[in-house]
Amino acid sequence: MSIPLSVLDLSPVSEGSTPQQALRNSIDLAQRAESWGYRRYWVAEHHFVQVASSATATLIALIAAATETIRVGSAAVQLGHHTPASVVESFGTIDALYPGRLDLGLGRSAHRVAQLRSAGVKPVSAPEGPTQVRDGVVIPPPFTPGQQLDTSRLAASFEALLLPGAEAVDYSEQVEQIRALLEGRYETADGIALHAVPGEGAEVDLWLFGSSGGESARLAGRLGLPFAANYHVSPGTILETVAAYKESFRPSARYPKPYLVVSADVVVAEDESRAKHLASTYGHWVYSIRSGSGAVRYPDPDTTAPLTDQQQRLVRDRVTTQFVGTPASVARRLTALQQLTGADELVVTSVTHRHEDRLTSHQLLARKWGLSHIRAA
Repeated sequence: MSIPLSVLDLSPVSEGSTPQQALRNSIDLAQRAESWGYRRYWVAEHHFVQVASSATATLIALIAAATETIRVGSAAVQLGHHTPASVVESFGTIDALYPGRLDLGLGRSAHRVAQLRSAGVKPVSAPEGPTQVRDGVVIPPPFTPGQQLDTSRLAASFEALLLPGAEAVDYSEQVEQIRALLEGRYETADGIALHAVPGEGAEVDLWLFGSSGGESARLAGRLGLPFAANYHVSPGTILETVAAYKESFRPSARYPKPYLVVSADVVVAEDESRAKHLASTYGHWVYSIRSGSGAVRYPDPDTTAPLTDQQQRLVRDRVTTQFVGTPASVARRLTALQQLTGADELVVTSVTHRHEDRLTSHQLLARKWGLSHIRAA
């Protein structure tokens, strides 16, 4: 039997549309994803760009209210922009009304403002090295954030999200504080016990997210937590990310063995040519992110000119690792990704200009994957 599939949503704003419509689209997709048999509906946190999922806890609450059984969560809360108390209280509030359905995903935010500011504008720096194909899975050379063309806007965004003079706490320390608040064992440095109301005792599942074999993957392993590895963001590092998590894993009461979710970006249509057309502006969208301007409104493939050769070089790793095609071809490639990584579950994100095409992509994949049978079992 196939493993479960879940949905990752950025609430993308399309060319000619609005953030208000993007949010309505997310609610609609979540309701349909529930009926189609997807296990979870996760929302990504991004700020000051053309996606409407910036206030993740608020959006998660709205999605939980509009659905009945599907798990809803964050992918992921960027801890550099939040205090542990605010995270636990927000998710505790949602859990108080929709208990037992929340996934609290946590991620690091690369907010070293001074370093980003000094980086300035650089020439195009595409990932270097050969692209490999491992058991049917494309593994391109890694892309690092330092290869962005202009990091000044990113630095300004991070600064705007922090209080003046505030410094981010160590990531592992923040994760431990969140665990302590949820479990009712939090104390200040002075030994004063504090209790999150609501939040303490909330029935949320804690997840860590990562795109490399660094701190997030190893911390998830040491704590015996489930982990989500971002193939769709950093395909070139997926194998080292998975290895770091599994090698460092120590059994916990909830998870006696590793539980791994791997992400993939997909566009599914009834025929190959249609799918390729719908996905033809994905590279433009990735380029807007990597060039430093931030994600633009998702371009219309009917009116958008192709990228230049120079622009294509900067996004080739993401374009070649997008899963585009018919239900059968995409399901085949997803199966290869699952088998190579040993994933217990896959989470798919599908971005198209028209909401109707995004719905179709998820529905066709759910049907081919047999999600209704997985849920019934």
